[in-house]
Amino acid sequence: MQYRKLGHTTIDVSLICLGSMTWGEQNTEAEAHQQLDFAVEQGINFIDTAELYPSPMGAETQGKTEKYMGSWLKKRPDREKLIIATKICPATLHIKYLRGGNNRLDKKNMQLAVDASLKRLQTDYIDLYQLHWPERDANYFGRMNYYHAPDKDGVPMEETLSALNDIIQAGKVRYAGISNETPWGVSEYLRLSRELNLPRVVSIQNPYNLLNRTFEIGLAEFAHREKVGLLAYSPMGFGVLSGKYLDGNRPEGARLTLFADRYERYATGTADECTRQYVNLANERGLDPAQMSLAFVNQQPFVTSTIIGATSMEQLEANIASVNLKLDKSVMKRIEEIHKSRPNPCP
Repeated sequence: MQYRKLGHTTIDVSLICLGSMTWGEQNTEAEAHQQLDFAVEQGINFIDTAELYPSPMGAETQGKTEKYMGSWLKKRPDREKLIIATKICPATLHIKYLRGGNNRLDKKNMQLAVDASLKRLQTDYIDLYQLHWPERDANYFGRMNYYHAPDKDGVPMEETLSALNDIIQAGKVRYAGISNETPWGVSEYLRLSRELNLPRVVSIQNPYNLLNRTFEIGLAEFAHREKVGLLAYSPMGFGVLSGKYLDGNRPEGARLTLFADRYERYATGTADECTRQYVNLANERGLDPAQMSLAFVNQQPFVTSTIIGATSMEQLEANIASVNLKLDKSVMKRIEEIHKSRPNPCP
């Protein structure tokens, strides 16, 4: 396993981070524990979850993923060697079952949220506490247009960062991170932390893969220069880049088979067209398409960790092994050519 620094901290996190959003929906508690045990054996020390998981989200399943992780953590003698990350859900219209529908990024509700996560995780502290997405109206989850909506700005970012400071000072959280953020959002959080002596965000968790490289446009330089490292989620585009969905295939139990309506942006003809080119490239070079996709993400200098997810142990083993694959210049050149011919088909 390879390791990289988490932002400006002295913490070393594994280049591969174990994601967990299938636990409680597609994976049982026993399967989650099996994945965790294997990942740690392979040198992974970084595990990511969220108070909303599993995904797709629902009132009946909310919090199950953290509970599965908590029952595993309770049995571990090496909690201090693990980097546990989770996320708080900001206010949004369609989630009414969190904190009575008042899941705001204000001091009161952030305290309630972190305490609930700590209880489910059965731990005294969270290493990295992330804002799952901006509370203000902004571009995320595939939205590319922008309309200024000051009436939807939500809780002021200064108050949110101040609440994170209180939580950190109380010893409940070590470091703060952001997720699904924009360049302006990163800049503003850095400004507030600098001018008001508030916690500095150490990471940004955004989508990044061969079908969606929009992070490179306005965020990669922030991540690299300011040490707000990318925790890349969906590095295989919900499994699309493995090639298993080509030609209309929908394997039994696969994510787009079960939840196609939730992830439409990865199920388009353009996505298929580009994916086929990447799969053909991998096959020509004797590479596994999924591992090639992950290796591309792993090699980026602005990436701190690549968040993988799997529903089977076979998938998990192959995904972790991507850390040992180094793409040569000729493969990287061909990837760039494919990208430039049809950039970001799945933003």
